[in-house]
Amino acid sequence: MRIGVVCPYSWDVPGGVQYHVRDLAANLIARGHEVSVLAPADDDTPLPDYVVPAGRAVPVRYNGSVARLNFGFLSAARVRRWIHDGHFDVLHIHEPATPSLSLLACWAASGPVVATFHTSNARSRAMIAAYPILQPALEKISARIAVSEYARRTLVEHLGGDAVVIPNGVDVGFFADAPVEPAWQGTPEAPTIGFIGRIDESRKGLPTLIEAFPRIVEAFPGVRLLVAGRGDAEEAVADLPEALRGQVTFLGMVGDLDKARLLRSVDVYVAPNTGGESFGIILVEAMSAAAPVLASDLDAFRQVLDGGRAGELFAVEDAEALAASAVALLRDPARREELREVGRKHVRRYDWETVGTDILGVYETVTAGAPAA
Repeated sequence: MRIGVVCPYSWDVPGGVQYHVRDLAANLIARGHEVSVLAPADDDTPLPDYVVPAGRAVPVRYNGSVARLNFGFLSAARVRRWIHDGHFDVLHIHEPATPSLSLLACWAASGPVVATFHTSNARSRAMIAAYPILQPALEKISARIAVSEYARRTLVEHLGGDAVVIPNGVDVGFFADAPVEPAWQGTPEAPTIGFIGRIDESRKGLPTLIEAFPRIVEAFPGVRLLVAGRGDAEEAVADLPEALRGQVTFLGMVGDLDKARLLRSVDVYVAPNTGGESFGIILVEAMSAAAPVLASDLDAFRQVLDGGRAGELFAVEDAEALAASAVALLRDPARREELREVGRKHVRRYDWETVGTDILGVYETVTAGAPAA
């Protein structure tokens, strides 16, 4: 099958949608399919063979974050040429309502189109106002996928219609088999806590974790916090007592292997996000690596953690609750081992072998007897 996949966000800036598109493409190629991915990227950016650059992206505030999008007449021409030359059996567009390559691809498509919706947010006036513009493009979609029940709910409330829920996928074996990094391992007296996310994006919740950290230090004076992600490290610890700043280690941006090694090494992984999450792929990655998870009680996180069975939950933006839960987990090795075991079993449903098969099933449904895109 010839499959064209459209990524709306800049390929060289890490994010959940980009990772999903990358891993989906790799899974489909491994199954013997021909895959081409169109994504915002400079022409001189090093890219996998299957990625076609669509030009430089522009940073735009979107869904409480900064998305790097690509839109305009030149981009539209590149999209049309890519679709024309690709002769795809199916076109898979991610976030089709986003004003980027995805919306342009919807407008240009003529054959079977599958769309995946990743976003979860409240109904907005902007979306209501944009609906008449979006409607002609969205009517071309043959089948809709939502990565979670909350993404599906956003789709229904904003745009109407419905979607089948197929979660984000994770290469469970990659995280499970990653080596432990001795320098990042803790001890019973000096455990390690991990955080991965953009430091300068408030909704990722690092300020809440930093606020909670002194309370955790009171119980475990030798505790260390490992932080991986882009952003200003000095600004992130500005409100932390100077004596404790040495116990926070900033690793900067890390690659996939180092991310897996971090998750394999920490005693507790903390996800203190404050909102705007439709899924929570980092939670699945942490469980795959057998890291006990402590997460803010967002609807999407609660679903991923099976209502709290596969991970502990604390009240959103409540630093005191975070600290109390973290201390309780660090004092209870039996509970951490229980979470590891439950997590190992729970993540099987998110493995790419399962998720990829489900997505292929959608492709086969929309392409049966249909002309190419």
